[in-house]
Amino acid sequence: MKLCFIWSMNRRMPPLESLRVFEACARHGNFTKAASELGVTPTAVSLRIRDLEGDLGCRLFRRNGPRVALTEAGAAFAGRIGRALEALRAAVEDVRDQPVIRVTAAPTFAARWLAPRLASFRPAGGSQVRLSVATELEENGAFDVAIRSGAGPWPGLRSLASVPVEGAPMLSAGLAAGERLQAPEDLLRLPLLPDERWPDWFACAGVDHASARYASVQYPTQELAAAAALDGAGVALLSPALFGPLVSQGRLAMPFEQVVRGPGAHHLLVAEDPPAAVREFCDWVVTELVRCGAVRDGGGAASRA
Repeated sequence: MKLCFIWSMNRRMPPLESLRVFEACARHGNFTKAASELGVTPTAVSLRIRDLEGDLGCRLFRRNGPRVALTEAGAAFAGRIGRALEALRAAVEDVRDQPVIRVTAAPTFAARWLAPRLASFRPAGGSQVRLSVATELEENGAFDVAIRSGAGPWPGLRSLASVPVEGAPMLSAGLAAGERLQAPEDLLRLPLLPDERWPDWFACAGVDHASARYASVQYPTQELAAAAALDGAGVALLSPALFGPLVSQGRLAMPFEQVVRGPGAHHLLVAEDPPAAVREFCDWVVTELVRCGAVRDGGGAASRA
């Protein structure tokens, strides 16, 4: 018992900077992009991650050339570190004088759509955006803007815009290169990552899916399903709006154009009478949704609330 006590007392926390580097790498899925955000070199990032893995005694990333993917332990660690760093940022912002817009978004939408665009938000009133990521909706009053998928209702909140949840088959470029995917029925030869929308997609494509083979692991978010698809685990139903950049980069292949829409949708939720800074942010989100073709018009803009 004494030896165990001494050992536990000697365990040190990894440097905060290492945790900040890890969070950026996990969010971007790329050491080079994380280095660019942090203003350091990719080599410095790689060394930080190597030292952090040594401190923790486990692998956080799987490396394949320039590509990295979180291990199971890394994914769990990333979620907790992200929340902890967000709490630190929130503590800092609480003592600052600028207006803060508290935005909460579902993980995949936050990582693939919102975060890459936030730098272009230029608030007239000098307000700052505090972004948190969560799958469940917090209690009213804990946020100013929420982006969530579902059908509602959300008592005390109104939806200013909705974006249908879409799905199209996507798989790693390497897996696609080894298959002759000339017609939708050719997907039946490959493992499909479980998704309740597959029957609807095959019906849309006019294919009898009775012989479809499904992988044994079901992923709770499109982000995790995309990571598995990138590793060659099978074919995932992913949103072209969110994961189209990976197709353009040649990392994922989208062999067929059929897209299943719904039944869910992403909703932009606010209180019944949001303050001016929140309305400004929501107007910006709606404008960006219109610009990328996710919604047809800005009729739900908050300025008309």
